[in-house]
Amino acid sequence: MVVHHLGAHHGGTALVGFAVGRSVGQAVVRNRVRRRLRHVMKEHLDALVPGLTVVRATSKAAFVPTPVLAADLADCLRRLEALRS
Repeated sequence: MVVHHLGAHHGGTALVGFAVGRSVGQAVVRNRVRRRLRHVMKEHLDALVPGLTVVRATSKAAFVPTPVLAADLADCLRRLEALRS
């Protein structure tokens, strides 16, 4: 997965978007990946800085278990925070 962050949003809130393309699979698989990403993102919402954060799922996201997906997301967010400081 890839995580992008756009600077401070004018409202001062943290917004999260998910991009799950057709390379991930058919609609059922894409929606399942999106639901899993939303679920694992909930624990990181309080730590997000204001702005727009977009999580883009790669084709491998459909095949990994949820704990691995959660660890990958945490790692991406940790690296994003390291780049900001």
